[in-house]
Amino acid sequence: MERAGRVLRKLSVPGGCPEPEAMARAAWAPAVGKRIAARTRAVGFSNGCLLVEVTDPVWLPQLETMRAQILPRLQEIAGHETVRALRFREGLPRIEPQRAAGARARKDEADGIEDPVLRRLYRASRSRSLA
Repeated sequence: MERAGRVLRKLSVPGGCPEPEAMARAAWAPAVGKRIAARTRAVGFSNGCLLVEVTDPVWLPQLETMRAQILPRLQEIAGHETVRALRFREGLPRIEPQRAAGARARKDEADGIEDPVLRRLYRASRSRSLA
C-alpha cells in the first residue's frame, strides 16, 4: 500500500494545488488514524498551524504528549511547508444526526375505530377533507 503523501502528490487537481488549509484538514484523519480521528476534528488553519478540536477532555493531554509523533506524519501527508505546528483545544462533543420525528411511521387514528364500516367511512371522509 502506498503512503498517503505519495498518493496526494500524484493527484491532479484542476486549477493547481489545493489550498493549504484544505490539504491540512484532509490530512488530519489519515495522519492520526480512526481512533483519534473519531474524537477530534481539524477546525482551523492559520500561518502553518493546524487547530484541532478535541471532543473529550481526557484526550487533550494525551494528544499534547503525542504532538511530536503526529506532526511528522501530518507533514509527510500534507507537505512539510504546509503544516508547521499543531494546536489542540477542547471542543464540544459531536451530536450524531437523528431522524426527524415525522419520519417515523405514524399510527393511524382510524385503527382505533372497531366497526370496519365506520372505519372505512372515517378514512374516506378524512381523505376528502384533506384533498
